[in-house]
Amino acid sequence: MRSYQPDLTPPWKRSAPVPEVPAEPDLVVEEVSTGFCGAVIRCEKTAQGPTVTLEDRFGKHRVFPMEPRGFLLEGRVVTLVRPAAAAPALPSRTASGSVAVPGARARVARAGRIYVEGRHDAELVERVWGDDLRIEGVVVEYLEGIDDLPGIVRAFSPGPDARLGVLVDHLVPGSKESRIAERVTEADVLVVGHPYIDVWEAVKPSSVGIPAWPAVPRGQDWKTGVCRALGWPENTGAAWQRILSSVRSYRDLEPSLLGSVEHLIDFVTAPPQ
Repeated sequence: MRSYQPDLTPPWKRSAPVPEVPAEPDLVVEEVSTGFCGAVIRCEKTAQGPTVTLEDRFGKHRVFPMEPRGFLLEGRVVTLVRPAAAAPALPSRTASGSVAVPGARARVARAGRIYVEGRHDAELVERVWGDDLRIEGVVVEYLEGIDDLPGIVRAFSPGPDARLGVLVDHLVPGSKESRIAERVTEADVLVVGHPYIDVWEAVKPSSVGIPAWPAVPRGQDWKTGVCRALGWPENTGAAWQRILSSVRSYRDLEPSLLGSVEHLIDFVTAPPQ
């Protein structure tokens, strides 16, 4: 067992403790041994220990070891220390532009649903509105087409506590899709859509890095025709992943799709009248 050895240094010879100051950028200090005065540019970790780089008013840089009691701050001796690493900032907005709720748990799924035509539609909705949908407890399912939409709606049995929203591609006057949608008249169902032949077109061309979505002649498979016109490999699955990866937020989508999806979410989450 080691015995206690008292400090016999006379009080007037002991070094008084000095404050430790984080070497934040632009902090102006003076190095005690050289008198060099400058603003902190950066701190670095070296084999010999941490160093700080100062820049004086003439733009000259000098590097000094961050030794105890090595600097003056406003005339007072201080010890510079490396600044604490900043915590990563939490996102303040979701991809849809809604206020983010850090740590929010997904709500138990509602009885109501949103149906979309295909897998690509579902993946795009998840990409932008996924966080919102989980908080609201809304499930999105895809149908692989809407040719039998009236029968699908009847099978769902919508009601005030189980509303159904349907997102339809190419919902323009006179189209096959608009004629099908007109046959759905149930009060607790909302059918909305966008004017594009396929949801690919709802992604802004500038986000994908193309000047515009090409016109594909009638009779051709639209997606294959797009790949061919853009000089992409005729692999529609790979093309879709390229398009989807270009979508980072609602800003990458056309307003007609944004408004339709927001309308559906509001409809299926509204309290029963």
